[in-house]
Amino acid sequence: MDIVAISVISLGVIGAVAAVILYVIAQRFKVEEDPRIDEVESLLPGANCGGCGKAGCRNFAESCVKATSLDGLFCPVGGSEVMKKVAGVLGMEAADATPRVAVVRCNGTCENRPRVNSYEGAVSCAIVNSLYAGETACAYGCLGYGDCVAACQFGALSLDAATGLPVVDIEKCTACGACVKACPRHIIELRKKGPKGRGVYVSCVNKEKGGVARKACTAACIGCGKCAKECQFEAITVADNVAYIDSDKCKMCRKCVEVCPTHAIHAVNFPPKKPAETAQTTAPADASTGNN
Repeated sequence: MDIVAISVISLGVIGAVAAVILYVIAQRFKVEEDPRIDEVESLLPGANCGGCGKAGCRNFAESCVKATSLDGLFCPVGGSEVMKKVAGVLGMEAADATPRVAVVRCNGTCENRPRVNSYEGAVSCAIVNSLYAGETACAYGCLGYGDCVAACQFGALSLDAATGLPVVDIEKCTACGACVKACPRHIIELRKKGPKGRGVYVSCVNKEKGGVARKACTAACIGCGKCAKECQFEAITVADNVAYIDSDKCKMCRKCVEVCPTHAIHAVNFPPKKPAETAQTTAPADASTGNN
């Protein structure tokens, strides 16, 4: 028998022995997987977006099955409807979670925040943010290169050519948080989704002092505190020269919108005010002006 045949036979025997050993080890140490994991995973949307805080839908399903309670476990894409189905499979209860939606907290439009220089490098917010303050004088506002748009798997974001800012389609937004993670300036926030998509928020994150912030953007929050004084529900705080509205406390009375001197507070998806309501809110200001 020649050397080639001996080598082939030897390798075959070694391979067969190794296969038997691996099979025995696999059977000895195999871990039985709970079949409910597959059942729960089949109920999930399969987006694998990470909005639940887990590595993916499979990992989320495993966490649900191993948990003793679904508190703190929520699939933002599937929402309460999916979580109720998951709870049914596991014999648990799923509490209704408050729907959230992504909000772009920047009003630095092309008109409010003119460019002071021109950038001609890679089209990426992350890259520009790592290099310098951007094309405008505001080092806090939106850079406008669409990293958030690219990160959204649901087509809920788009760039407005007129303003240069991203726009959120609240009907498509699943509050997965991918855009929040993609924004290097941290101007996108998941906020409580009010009835009919209504909401009130401060559309600015500039922490510079009032004069400096206003010079960079005419619609910047100047931290004057008028909104906080006007709010009867303690929903507004002012810190680091910028106001913030807690969406869980806000009753959407919109009084803060009226007193903001720079119009940095936005009320979205509200119907137009009735003439009588408008007259009532402007009457005190007119009277005050007349007395002066």
